[in-house]
Amino acid sequence: MAAKFQFEPTAITALKDQYDVIIIGSGSSGLVSAVQAHELGLRPVILEKMPKIGGNTTRASSGMNAAESLVQLKHHVVDSYADFYHETLIGGGRQNDPALLDYFASHGALALDWLAAHQIELDDLTITGGMRVKRTHRPSSLAPIGGFLITQLLKVIAAEKIPLFTEVTVTSLQQTEAKVTGVRVTLATGEERTLQSAAVILATGGFGANRTLIGNYRPDLTAYQTTNQPGATGDGLTLATQVGAQLVDMDQIQVHPTVQQETDHPFLIGEAVRGEGAILVNQAGQRFVNELATRKAVTAAIDQLPTKHATLILDQSVRQRVPAIEFYDHMGLVETGATLTELAAKINLPAAALTQTVTTWNTAVATQNDAAFNRKTGMSHGLKTGPFYAIRIAPAVHYTMGGVKINRQTQVLNANQQVIPGLYAAGEVVGGLHGNNRIGGNSIAETVIFGRQAGQQVYRYLTALKTE
Repeated sequence: MAAKFQFEPTAITALKDQYDVIIIGSGSSGLVSAVQAHELGLRPVILEKMPKIGGNTTRASSGMNAAESLVQLKHHVVDSYADFYHETLIGGGRQNDPALLDYFASHGALALDWLAAHQIELDDLTITGGMRVKRTHRPSSLAPIGGFLITQLLKVIAAEKIPLFTEVTVTSLQQTEAKVTGVRVTLATGEERTLQSAAVILATGGFGANRTLIGNYRPDLTAYQTTNQPGATGDGLTLATQVGAQLVDMDQIQVHPTVQQETDHPFLIGEAVRGEGAILVNQAGQRFVNELATRKAVTAAIDQLPTKHATLILDQSVRQRVPAIEFYDHMGLVETGATLTELAAKINLPAAALTQTVTTWNTAVATQNDAAFNRKTGMSHGLKTGPFYAIRIAPAVHYTMGGVKINRQTQVLNANQQVIPGLYAAGEVVGGLHGNNRIGGNSIAETVIFGRQAGQQVYRYLTALKTE
């Protein structure tokens, strides 16, 4: 049996004073951009302020959206960039940045191919809310996408000996004649140092764990819990604005509808659970929404319930198709009943109503006609195979759609729409791509697509500098 992979951050004594590109953040965007830059012959370094690597990516569970992929064709799914673009635009309330969205929709399949070239295979498909076809790619093991992706990328980082330092906090960006030329950092020991580089990539994630910053833009959301890891405090936004960067869509903060909140730490229950056939019921044991409408719509429906919470109902077949449920159960988030009647008793729902709801749902699946809520997706299997399971959920702050403004080359722009030379950004730190609502599966896609782009564009920038 192969030993479990364990990544060791680079010893802080190896931190140099100069690199070709400094990447701030060790989530998927940061790791991908580092690998891409390294493959183009650059000397990147990754700086992570937290002791733990991976950022919010480690908490992603559903998959990576892409259109016109070879994986889709192998599963007999015929898709198009245009449909992906359109459904993301509609899901984002038509407020998405057109240039970013165009690049995003047309580069997902290429990003999948790039991952596959690094033995990171996302060869299974599921569907998320707001999408009409299966374009959410995930590993065939059905492992949660985030942890899988970070682990596999770290294997590449380790093999290529790309330096990655933890507990290094970037406190400011350095500039020379308006060009970003390095960073000022504080080490865990309290020592301060200046590191030089010809370019910096912000891959610092969003600000979903910064209640104060959320309150500045959306005071109505300060009472919500968050699914974000503690380091998601918006540091990249501070760094960028200090050198004149423009922020966009800062009031667009996504609340995820299905978060289990009855433990010390809120756990996001991934959209794949609904995508594989689970339903939501209220305290009367009745469905009340199209479970795979946009996150914004499902959240609104739950918030309108008197209890402000709902319950996911699923069966053994859903559990088999979503291995993350094993983890949820291990963490004590799942109630189990051999029958629906037994389950209803455990979760204090009326048994007759719950049984009728599931029976009606199974008929809708069999006839492919959800007369009640017009659900069209996640209807391949009924809920018929015991035991049956329930997870109590409520909405929580999940994703910040706002952030630094960039162009499709990932160059950070100032208030005059001018490029800030040497500064790039990718991932959740960026605003504009998702409009007013992010589609499930698009965040992981964003990290890989724009992480690659950042690495490539830094290479072009540095090459041009050499010819000046």
